[in-house]
Amino acid sequence: MKQIHFILNPIAGKGNNSLDLSILNKYFNKEDYTFVIKPTCYKKHAIVLTKESILEKADVIVACGGDGTINEVASCLVNSTIPLGIIPIGSGNGLASNLNIPKNIDKAIELIKKQDTKQIDVGKLNQHYFFSNTGIGFDAQVIKNYEASNERNIASYIKATIKSLKNANSKLTEVETNLNGKTFIHKPFLIFISNSNEMGYHVSLTPKALLDDGKLDILIVPKLSSLKIVLFTLLMFIKRHTFLKEVKTYQSNHVKISKDKPVFQVQIDGEFLIIKNKIIDISVLEKALSVICLAAI
Repeated sequence: MKQIHFILNPIAGKGNNSLDLSILNKYFNKEDYTFVIKPTCYKKHAIVLTKESILEKADVIVACGGDGTINEVASCLVNSTIPLGIIPIGSGNGLASNLNIPKNIDKAIELIKKQDTKQIDVGKLNQHYFFSNTGIGFDAQVIKNYEASNERNIASYIKATIKSLKNANSKLTEVETNLNGKTFIHKPFLIFISNSNEMGYHVSLTPKALLDDGKLDILIVPKLSSLKIVLFTLLMFIKRHTFLKEVKTYQSNHVKISKDKPVFQVQIDGEFLIIKNKIIDISVLEKALSVICLAAI
């Protein structure tokens, strides 16, 4: 009998999320499957619950939430034989969108029943994993302001972006970036490293990124004038930001960023984080996560 464990974030997206056993029973034969539904109660609780599920010999572990919940669950399954299922009920749902996992709960559950899996790459920043993207600079400030708001929707994301624009240039710090054998000493507006072609809300800074090519797609934006910052932001929403000549794109399996002060403000899969280190070392683990998605992906 197969065990499927569902790690549910009740407050993801619009909140008040629940998972009814009657819905699961429509798709799974009770003689062949058992279900465990584990709601999270606090940030990082999904990590605790996932580790419990691994010890309980779960055959499939399903993250029910947004990119943050997916990150917590998936981080425990790196290099594991247990596949990750996803029911995207968050606000952005960038990784699920890239994997063509439907937002409709019934359709997502039907996909989990089929259990067609794909091996995808995993990004690693120091000891932290990421499955969609990470970044320092402007996008980290946007996420910081977004988390401080009380709403999780595109309007709140736009407000956080506008708030971050107001003092974007005043917060730039000098860093040294090592990439593909070259060293840059600069004050970047943004360094964005991605494994996925979408950030969420159908916004993308790396539309050509692939989840399984063994490479990270990197976008570096230098210090810009106030006018060009606004232009970059507008172009970002229509995926035309690379039209600006200052915007540079790269591919690599390793990036190292360092600075004198031992603290970095970063975002990892849409979650704000402070890294207390002079160096952030970013690499890719090839095909290190098994994820349930459409067979055609």
